[in-house]
Parts: sequence; C-alpha cells; structure tokens
Amino acid sequence: MPSPRNALSPENLHLIGTVARCGSLAAAARELGMVPSALTYRVRQVEDALDVLLFDRRSRRATLTRAGQELLRASEHLLRELDAVALRVRRIATGWEPELTLAADAVIASAPLFDLCHDFYALAAPTRLRLRTETLSGTLEALLNGQADLALGVALDGSGLPGLRSGLLGEVEFVFVVAPQHALAGATEPLTPATIQPHRVVAVADTAPPGRGQSVGLLPGQDVLTVPTMQHKLAAQLRGLGCGSLPLPLVQGHLQTGALLRKRTTLPARVYRIGYAWRSAESPGPGPALQWWLDRLANPASTSALLHHAAGG
Repeated sequence: MPSPRNALSPENLHLIGTVARCGSLAAAARELGMVPSALTYRVRQVEDALDVLLFDRRSRRATLTRAGQELLRASEHLLRELDAVALRVRRIATGWEPELTLAADAVIASAPLFDLCHDFYALAAPTRLRLRTETLSGTLEALLNGQADLALGVALDGSGLPGLRSGLLGEVEFVFVVAPQHALAGATEPLTPATIQPHRVVAVADTAPPGRGQSVGLLPGQDVLTVPTMQHKLAAQLRGLGCGSLPLPLVQGHLQTGALLRKRTTLPARVYRIGYAWRSAESPGPGPALQWWLDRLANPASTSALLHHAAGG
C-alpha cells in the first residue's frame, strides 16, 4: 500500500480530478486512455492510503464525497504550486520567464494589445504569453491572487496597494448611450434617475470572485441584462436591448454614424484614471519579458493606443 504522501502524486490527483469532472470511472478511463479496471485500482489505492472514500459509488455516477471534494480543492492548490515551482526553476535557469500572463480589462482595446504581442514575439524570446479577459475589480484580483503577472486597465484611485506598482495609461470617460430605437432616445434631457430607472440597463459582470465584485451604474430596482464582456454590452445596446454607460473611445464611431445616441443625465460624471499594475515584490525584480512590457507601456503612444477602440478593435 502506498503511503499518503506517495498516493498524492500529481498523476493521481489528475486522475481523481478527471473522474470527478467526467462523472464516471468509465468516461474518465476513456479520456485518459486507460483500462477502466486499471483506473479503478489506482483510485482505490489512493483511498486505501488515505483511509477514506473519495467517491460515492452507490449510483451510476462517481460522485465525490465530502472528503473527495476537499482533496480535489486542495489538489488544485498543490498542482498550481508545483507548476509555480517549475516555472521559477526554469526562469532561474534561462533568465526568461517561461510564461507571462496578462490580465486585460474590458476597457483595453484588443487591436493595439495584439500589436504589442506581435512585437514581443518578434524577439523570439522563450516566454509564452497568456491573455485573460477580466472586468472591473476582477482585473486587479487576477494580479493579487497570482493568476496574472501584469494587469492592464486597472482603475487607479490614488490609494495604492501594498506590494504593487502601477503606471498610468490615461483617462476614460463613460457616457450614457442608447440606440435610436430605444424608448429613451427621444426623452427630454438631462435624463434623471427617475426617468432611467424603469428601463433595462445592460451591465458587464464583474470577474472577481463572488462577494468581492462591484456593481457600477445600476439604479435600485432596475431591470438588468448581465453580459460577459464590454463588447457584448455594446452589441446589446446597439440592438436596443437596454441602456447604460460605455467608454467614449469604444462608442465614438457609433455616435458619429448615429447607431448610438449620447444622452445627457443628472448622474455623476464617470471619468476614470486607467492604468496598469504589476507585483513589486518579485525578487530579484521583473524578468526580461515583464520588463519588456513595462518599457513599452512607458511609451505614451502605446498607452494611448490601448484605450483607443478603432472599429472592430
């Protein structure tokens, strides 16, 4: 019988996670390319080593017990830690980060971001890039919890955060817009909260973990259509599915063509200082890949481009 430490190998944890995700040992065996009896034997070895039952086999589905749920939760953390150790070792050996993760908020324009990615790849550096799309406080949250190395589109309120450094990209004004066919299109300006409240608002879901997100621009009791990205919000408002505020650079072209109408309101102005942030506690300092991005972000041409949404960008 393997010891508990040997039983909790990365391979075994991966097997258990696959069974939990697939819902049955047979389905997991097919995905893993294993014989079902061999997979069953491996799972039972882990259960014997820990002296617990990980799966309730009384039904046709392999359902995690409470002990199994805790093991799966802890294993995700352990596997992330093992990956982090491997990355640190490879970084020490090569000098370059094996991977750099960028968390880009919804206000960041995709076209200039991909232009920067193109320039980075021209270096032929050994660093892989990973892009994450985040919204509102989820952008900073991805940096704080270690899921990103660089956060783009963070709202800078001047308070600062321990262990982080930041730079300014620029200011973004959010303007209240509706489609020409929307009921508020012909309403007398400035629109008051009482005028806006009966109409559905389109809101982008905060990608921060539950309980730590924020809601912006919602009136008490107002009907809400929640969408995953700023582009979805724009598309919904173009179709008249709701009203709401959007970044001026994103809607400028639609305002010029008349596809959207800007409406003055009595609501507080929404102008945000938008920046980028990274962890300052890295030792011995930013790696070459992160430093390259920080150098490019120090260029005003790059920073202003990231906030300028051209058509389709």
